[in-house]
Order: sequence, then structure tokens, then C-alpha cells
Amino acid sequence: MRPYAGTPFDMTDRVALVTGAGVGIGRAAAIALAQAGAAVGIHYHTSEDEARATLATIEAAGGKGWLLKADLTDEAAAHSVVDTLVAQTGRLDVLVNNAGHPLRRSKIEDCPTDLWRQAFDINVTAAFFVTRRSIPHLKASGRGSIINNLSLSVQTGGAGGAGPYAAAKGALGVFTRTLAKELAPVVRVNSIMPGVVETRHHELFSTPERMADYRKQTPLARNASAEEVSSAILFLASNASSFMTGSLLDISGGRQLRS
Repeated sequence: MRPYAGTPFDMTDRVALVTGAGVGIGRAAAIALAQAGAAVGIHYHTSEDEARATLATIEAAGGKGWLLKADLTDEAAAHSVVDTLVAQTGRLDVLVNNAGHPLRRSKIEDCPTDLWRQAFDINVTAAFFVTRRSIPHLKASGRGSIINNLSLSVQTGGAGGAGPYAAAKGALGVFTRTLAKELAPVVRVNSIMPGVVETRHHELFSTPERMADYRKQTPLARNASAEEVSSAILFLASNASSFMTGSLLDISGGRQLRS
């Protein structure tokens, strides 16, 4: 069943690559795109079991996907992900640069140089490698779309030692707008800025008390689900957002309204 058939959200006959698609937002995005009709490249690095579960969910619903393992901070490996998917499908229409990681918390004054460099390698350089390799295929598509996963910390500056991660995501936001200018009018480029999402990310990096505080700080009085964020990704990938490029889409439940 294709719930979006005949609507602007219909992704039939399109191929999407989602990086970091084993868990969290990436997993939800891969499934949402497949439900809309896209064939999906499911990239992962260390989360093999979870990526296989993502693929199984897609295939059980009649969709099609491919598992693509790579450390995207390695240029050749990042290129191979794109090349392998295009060799299988003959095209690439959507790129979701979702893979990223805060590594660990550190105040800027205490931040080791290696942590700073790793934060930018994982969250910015990896997206650069994959995007650069994808651009010719996205241009050839005629309806190419890139979606970068940022963070609300781009607006807030992060907190509790999230500075290196926030700075890297901020660079990815500028990367979004630069690409939007360079690739217009052929390829659209947008970003999402999620607030706090109930995923493994926050299980690792936030305490239950911090998560409760986040809910109190959010006008909608809760945190987001990965599926809610994936709906925004589907929107930006599809014809429903056909006149949008260079946008940084806030998905924070109103947390940006807090003084």
C-alpha cells in the first residue's frame, strides 16, 4: 500500500540515500521515504543489526532497500556508498545527510583538539564527501533534493558541553545555504533543526532528569519522536516543498521561543 500515491508526497520511482539509517531519525526517515514509494539506500557504520532491522521493516511493507556500510569520514568509503547505490539503481534523487554524533561533552575552554576535529569530521566533512559525490546524480535526476540534519543548538549554541557539536552543526547549516545557491535551480537543498528527540542519542548523552527539563522548557510540553522528524524530511524531499530551498526548518516544539 502506498499511502501517498497521487499526492505531492508521492516518491514513487525515486531513489533516496539516508546516512546513519540504522537508528533514530535516520531509521525513521528511511522507512518514511520507503512508505512514500522511494527505493532507499540504508547507510550505517557500526549499527549493522539495527540497519538490517530497518531494511527488514521496509521489505516487509513491500519496499526496496540496500544496506551500505561505510565510515563516512573516509573519503573513498564515502564515495563508495554513493557509487554502490547508483550502480544498483541507476540514479539518485534524494540525499539525506543524517549521520552525525556529538562524541562527548566538553566545554570549549577544555576541548581537546582531537575532539574538535572529530566533531567536524563526523558532522561536516562526512556530509561534504557524500554530497560532493552525489551532486552529478542529483543534477541528472531533474528533481534532486538534499536534506541536512542539523540541531536546534545551531540557534541556541548548545548547552552542557555541546559546543563542539553545535559549532559543527552550525557549519552544516551554512553548507546548506551555500549549496542551495550553487545548485539552484536544479537541486533543492534544505535542513531540519530538531529539538530534543526521544532517540538513543539522548539515552547516551542526557540523563532522565535532563530529558524532563527539556519537556518543561518546550511550549508543546513534550519531546519529539523520530517519526515526527521523519515526516519533515519526507516533506522536504518531496514535491510538497517544491518551492523551498535554503531553508532551516525548526522542529523543536517551540523551544526557540523560550528566552
